[in-house]
Amino acid sequence: MVGRREKAGSLSANRGGFVSISNPAPILNHRFVKSIAQVGSTLCESSERINLLKSEFVAASEKNAELKKQVRELTEKIRLADQRKDQAEKQVLVLGDQKKAGPFGTVKGLRTNPSVLPDESANPRLAKILEKVAVNRELIVALANSNVKQMLEVWFTNIKRVGISNYLVVALDEEIAKYCESKDVPVYKRDPDKVIDSVARTGGNHAVSGLKFRILREFLQLGYSVLLSDVDIVYLQNPFDHLYRDSDVESMTDGHDNMTAYGYNNVFDEPGMGWARYAHTMRIWVYNSGFFYIRPTIPSIELLDRVANRLSREQAWDQAVFNEELFFPSHPGYEGLHASRRTMDFYLFMNSKVLFKTVRKDANLSKLKPVIVHVNYHPDKLPRMIAIVKFYVNGKQDALKPFPDGSDW
Repeated sequence: MVGRREKAGSLSANRGGFVSISNPAPILNHRFVKSIAQVGSTLCESSERINLLKSEFVAASEKNAELKKQVRELTEKIRLADQRKDQAEKQVLVLGDQKKAGPFGTVKGLRTNPSVLPDESANPRLAKILEKVAVNRELIVALANSNVKQMLEVWFTNIKRVGISNYLVVALDEEIAKYCESKDVPVYKRDPDKVIDSVARTGGNHAVSGLKFRILREFLQLGYSVLLSDVDIVYLQNPFDHLYRDSDVESMTDGHDNMTAYGYNNVFDEPGMGWARYAHTMRIWVYNSGFFYIRPTIPSIELLDRVANRLSREQAWDQAVFNEELFFPSHPGYEGLHASRRTMDFYLFMNSKVLFKTVRKDANLSKLKPVIVHVNYHPDKLPRMIAIVKFYVNGKQDALKPFPDGSDW
């Protein structure tokens, strides 16, 4: 037995993995010496264990870094989602106070988006012209170059005859600008633009048609609603008396009856599917990008931007792109346009297929007077426009008979 007790030494593992003895007692009993021997014999095993723990620590650290990255990404997604939610809530506040849903069958969503605040800095010179020409901040706008001079004359002659004063020709070359001035037709000649001017001077009907989406943007920025019109159109009544003005875009259709103009359920048959052989699809004939009323709203301007951007990068028909952007829904990899739309009455805003294939052959329908007739289905535009004037304005009943339903080629 030891006469007096000393404080026993303590064991600890240093950073190198070896065991050290701190504050050793001057007198060690036999049992404690034996314990130290056992510890020494397991040093190699401890080193291997520590190395294994280190490896596991490195792996856990890497996993932790990956988890932190995922957390950051999820946090960012949540932030963006909250931002969109805030934007949606702000839009609701702009459109009106939040409301509770009413009784069944009484609830209707918003169809009419608010107009943008007019920004005269977008084009001060055009702003001054529109102040004089527009009525109730709306007007008819047509783009024209020298290639369509004769059709343009029929176009504005009938606009004047109907008594429409709020219309404007965007002259794409100097000859058309001078011609309009000589005929007392409101005209606007744009400032020089290399891209637009090259197409404007030499482009055909479709090429010029594609320019309108870029040019129209300034009209909407200035706070004006535009009834965009191609020049192969005969005006028989004032179209502003027949608009609803409840949507971002109100367009005439290429459809020729109730189904094709306003939409229908088309059933696709695939016999190989057996019981599920019938698949229902929704069909509608396209809007005509040569005659539509567009209000100065954010979705409307976004539509113009989308179409103009695609036409600058793709070899595409402007009418096809116009409809794709207006109708295609959001889906993975694509965010659709949230614009409201209305289809015009196809008997009032008539395309030339409806007129020459159906209306002229029907005794009752031929008595109806459309608001406009758009010669969009036929390449012999000018003679058909003149015949339409003779039929509806001059009362010559056989004026339309010489023409075939379609074209000769």
